[in-house]
Order: sequence, then C-alpha cells, then structure tokens
Amino acid sequence: QVQLVESGGGMVQPGGSLRLSCAASGRTFSAYTMGWFRQAPGKEREFVASITWSGGSTTYTDSVKGRFTISRDKAKNMGYLQMNSLKPEDTAVYYCAATPGYSGTSYRGYAYWGQGTQVTVSS
Repeated sequence: QVQLVESGGGMVQPGGSLRLSCAASGRTFSAYTMGWFRQAPGKEREFVASITWSGGSTTYTDSVKGRFTISRDKAKNMGYLQMNSLKPEDTAVYYCAATPGYSGTSYRGYAYWGQGTQVTVSS
C-alpha cells in the first residue's frame, strides 16, 4: 500500500517562501507520477504541479509558473514543492498525490493521497 506523508506547511507573509515535502513509501515508484494539489475553503481541489518519477517531466498550472518548482529525489523517495513569491491566494491545504500510468491534471486520476498540510499566506 502506498503511503504519502506531507510536511513543511505553515504561515508566511506575502512574498515569502515555503518548501513542502512528501515522503513516499510502500512500493517502487518508477512508473508513477507525483502531483501536488491544493484546496481552499469552499473551492474544488485544484492541480498545482506534477512530475513523472522516472523522467522528471514537469507540469504546472499557470498561476504558479515561475514561482513554484516541483522536484523529486528518487534515492530518498521524496517529493518537494518549492514555493516562492507566495501570495494570499495561494492559501490552501496542499496535498501530495501519486498514481501509476497517468500524467494529467485531474485529481480524479490520482490513486493515492497524503493527509494534507496547511499553507497560509497572510500579513
């Protein structure tokens, strides 16, 4: 069974930075895609970024391009989301997700989820 555990959330002022981490365990992830999603109160869960575990191909939603960077460390089975120039509208619970055989942006395509970590951007 795949397990994903996020860490690194918190409160930061606008313009600040945070790095989220996702510890993955339970199997070999070579054919997997790891994604980050977020959900603000009263809103649908939305795609933020994804990376293919094997080749490292990345995809970002337009609103975070140039500010967020997704990466993974295959040796440590860790995924990361570096978030810079944070804005109040980035405030949400951020989820790490993983799935085999899918590299799209719909949350419905992801089979495994972490518990989420809160990110709050406020002055």
